[in-house]
Amino acid sequence: MAGRYEISDQGWALIEDIVSPGTPAGRGRPRRDDRQMLNGIFWILCSGAKWRDLPERFGPWKTVYQRFRQWRDDGTLERSLSRLHLKLREDGYMDLDTWMVDSTSIRATRSAAGGGKKGALENGVGHALGRSRGGLTTKIHLVCDANGVPLSFLLSPGQHADSRYLVPVMEQIRLPGHTGRPRKRCRHLLADRGYDSDRLRRYCDRYGIRPTIRHRQMHRRPKPGLPRLFERPRYRRRNVIERLFGWMKEKRRLCTRYDKLAKSYRAMVTLACIERCLRVYFSDRA
Repeated sequence: MAGRYEISDQGWALIEDIVSPGTPAGRGRPRRDDRQMLNGIFWILCSGAKWRDLPERFGPWKTVYQRFRQWRDDGTLERSLSRLHLKLREDGYMDLDTWMVDSTSIRATRSAAGGGKKGALENGVGHALGRSRGGLTTKIHLVCDANGVPLSFLLSPGQHADSRYLVPVMEQIRLPGHTGRPRKRCRHLLADRGYDSDRLRRYCDRYGIRPTIRHRQMHRRPKPGLPRLFERPRYRRRNVIERLFGWMKEKRRLCTRYDKLAKSYRAMVTLACIERCLRVYFSDRA
């Protein structure tokens, strides 16, 4: 029986072969239990405490932190999330027709600054830290389905516009399946006024996606052709992603950024997505 902040037996069975593939016995100290280490990382994610304050039942804090760095750098967390996406898609828990995109701003502490150039994001925005009205902030750009399953996310400095990251976050979606190509597109995309631009609507048209995007309150020049209709009943379903952000911000390691490196904070967001997928998968099971 798993305790608070700890992964359940059923959830561990889904990702055990990825997180703990097993290594042949060798010299030196025996390897600490991977499930115990993962539970310690989940405790840090939910409590927001410093690594040094990790309870003794999870083992030495330095070992847990080193295991976090290892899984962060070798792609273990991303592979675990991809495995859960596969299970959710196979068992019918994922909505492949209606997706939604939005962003949220995360306040960063003073200790999060000064990460240096090493480990910066690939798109040249440093460690996804920027100054906006709220001070030093980071934005999480997220795509989820109509069931609240997180599909993909990106980090950016807090002052960057939402519309700038819709195409990149959509392009990195790869939902695997046992047969055929990975699913990359949806039929309907819901977004708020921050994504109202002709460039993004043309992107949706190119791939057969029907955008449901709220229009901005501004004067527009009349354009030839039929006007774009706004489906208000479908747009009301966008509260799913707002509730998802609310749930993610209950994780104290996410609602405030303490990590200097963007890849460390990204790993924490990935862990939250893994926990969310597990909750969706086992929500209606005894």
